[in-house]
Amino acid sequence: MSEGSIDDLMSSADSPMIVVTTSAEGERAGCLVGFHSQSSISPEHYCFWLSKANHTYRVSLRSTHFAVHFLTAEDLAVAEHFGALTGEETDKFSGLDVDTTTDGVPLLRALPNRMLVKRIVMSDDGGDHVGVTAQVVSVETTGSFAPLRLSDVGDLSPGHDSDERVIDP
Repeated sequence: MSEGSIDDLMSSADSPMIVVTTSAEGERAGCLVGFHSQSSISPEHYCFWLSKANHTYRVSLRSTHFAVHFLTAEDLAVAEHFGALTGEETDKFSGLDVDTTTDGVPLLRALPNRMLVKRIVMSDDGGDHVGVTAQVVSVETTGSFAPLRLSDVGDLSPGHDSDERVIDP
């Protein structure tokens, strides 16, 4: 066995990518997310982690509902859009087909494999991401699909680096 890094280990796991959207007080936000997982079977809970450097994180502090959109292998352009742009400088939803839930959450029509969730708790352990544990409210899917994976977006330059977090621990 040889020494390695967590990056070496996690790149082999090659997690699927999602786009998380939310809104608060009329302000919409969305970002590309690689850290996420189902966290309970009964009741159905889902967790995702938001970078503290992102506009979406700041909006999430005031929001209660989120949409978790699952990306397919054909959704690289959407991943680039939500991963490389920053909400401070651009309206990420401009020019996209978007529906809105009664709670104000933007739903991306181009990403029909999704769930709506309601925040239970946010957890900040002092790292560069904050965890959101949420109750699954509803699920929509077109059936099974091949996910867009971390290795597919490896060359993407993020809108913010993790060291740009708004609040230092």
